[in-house]
Amino acid sequence: MDLENRISLLVELGEFMLSDDASWKAAKNRTFQYNSWFIPDFIELSVRQIVQQFLQRDLLEAWVKGYDFPARTEVPKKVGIVMAGNIPLVGFHDFLCCYLSGHRPVVKLSSKDPWLFPPLFEFLNGKNPDPGEQIQTASILRGMDAYIATGSNNSARYFDYYFGRYPSLIRRNRTSVAILDGDETPAVLDQLADDVFLYFGLGCRNVTQIHVPEHYDFIPLLRAFRKYQWMADHHKYKNNYDYRLSLAILNKLRYMTNESLLLLENNSPFSPIAVLHYAFYKDRSVLAGGTLDPENLQCVVGRDFLPFGKSQQPGLRDYADGEDTLLFLRTL
Repeated sequence: MDLENRISLLVELGEFMLSDDASWKAAKNRTFQYNSWFIPDFIELSVRQIVQQFLQRDLLEAWVKGYDFPARTEVPKKVGIVMAGNIPLVGFHDFLCCYLSGHRPVVKLSSKDPWLFPPLFEFLNGKNPDPGEQIQTASILRGMDAYIATGSNNSARYFDYYFGRYPSLIRRNRTSVAILDGDETPAVLDQLADDVFLYFGLGCRNVTQIHVPEHYDFIPLLRAFRKYQWMADHHKYKNNYDYRLSLAILNKLRYMTNESLLLLENNSPFSPIAVLHYAFYKDRSVLAGGTLDPENLQCVVGRDFLPFGKSQQPGLRDYADGEDTLLFLRTL
């Protein structure tokens, strides 16, 4: 297929993802039964974000225009994609890049998210029955021309060992932080709650640490976070909250809570589930000017950065780890 046909099929895929197709509904139901972190509301949220932010003709055409892709890829490469599974359909952007580039994606699905992708691949394969252009899945990726792999810092060492001799993009742990000025309105704090809590905070774009001025009043923040009080009724989330609360008490740590989230002072941008770290700053300009560690951060939310409430609404050009996936594929 040429590039225009691939774009048209992706637009059709978006329509399929918003449909009531029986196989697609069954995959979403099975996913929730299999992985209780992937509740139906968060699956639907991920689907809507993909369709609205990725699978629109005007957005796709404008995106690929800057990369000078040929209409038809004469010598397509096999690209092995190791998917993450921390939030529903989290690896879709890597697949999308590979599919648009005209290369052949061979996907290793995450054990945490094995059911959502197959109906999407079957839909696209059914529209293009050419055996040479079928999207494939595999439990082991061997004999690929290039690799895109996402995982933890520990798994990244294995990816480096196995894939380092080939063209590869290897992604490690990332997280996101927010910088608050102290004068945020209730509406802004409500948007920050989305950045913190969506997908139970499991995404690399979720805010896991906030930087606040000295003498910051946390009461309005905790009040705004009650928007997600219902998470305390989710058994896995509640188990994590209870465990972290017990550790804080046993270790005599100073903490704040609204009974669904713990606030702990900690300089690490990485926080466990049900915990939000905070750190004080004296001079915002120094903090915003480069004292944050870019190696560990996917997003920075706040004034002059990504707007509050937008961390889980990535666009086509919001590449994981800042690595331009389309450029990588274009230069294979």
